[in-house]
Amino acid sequence: MKELIQGSDFEKIDIRVGTIVNVLEFPEAKNPAYKLEIDFGAEIGIKKTSAQITTLYKESDLKGMQVIAVINFPKKQIANFMSECLILGAVQGKEVTLLQPNLPVTNGLKIA
Repeated sequence: MKELIQGSDFEKIDIRVGTIVNVLEFPEAKNPAYKLEIDFGAEIGIKKTSAQITTLYKESDLKGMQVIAVINFPKKQIANFMSECLILGAVQGKEVTLLQPNLPVTNGLKIA
């Protein structure tokens, strides 16, 4: 378990719901991954990320899927790609199961 944090630490993290609108293979990545474009609604728009989720998900599974992501991390370069958000998932070895709402919600909705 990691160190305890305060509620004020958690409040700094901007976690939102978005819908995956585009999925591309990412052969330049060190580990198998996809490039994703995620729509976070009119206020935030579309953000890009890469995700090492190829073990459990095919490209066709992902398009249209709502997911949960942190949107206020600094951009991070991964190979020749700039990642703008961090998609969240439960990790077991190389398998990542994406976190998602169990009912459809509005893109951009905050997670609290």
